[in-house]
Amino acid sequence: MSVIFLPEVRIHFKKIIPILYEKGYFGFKETAVKYVDNLFDDIEINLPACLHKIAPKHFEKYGKDMYYSGFRKNKNTIWYAFFTKYEKNKEIVYLVRHIENNHTAAQYL
Repeated sequence: MSVIFLPEVRIHFKKIIPILYEKGYFGFKETAVKYVDNLFDDIEINLPACLHKIAPKHFEKYGKDMYYSGFRKNKNTIWYAFFTKYEKNKEIVYLVRHIENNHTAAQYL
């Protein structure tokens, strides 16, 4: 099994860092970098083992026939990875197409 991230998802991860720091969620930029790195690693390592649900139609703008899984990072925040799953050369591939947290996605789930 492998987990692959679309380039725009990787860019989104990089854009999260200054937002988290500038809004005061983290006192140091390095801490925001660690948080995002840990989130990326968590998704990459654990997505295949996570329970997943069919993504609502609202998220079809990121791809069709998608699923999503949640990754809790603290008591207030869950990040959702939206992905498609397919088989290539007898290996299951998880293609992460979008990420969003409960603060912006909850009303659609």
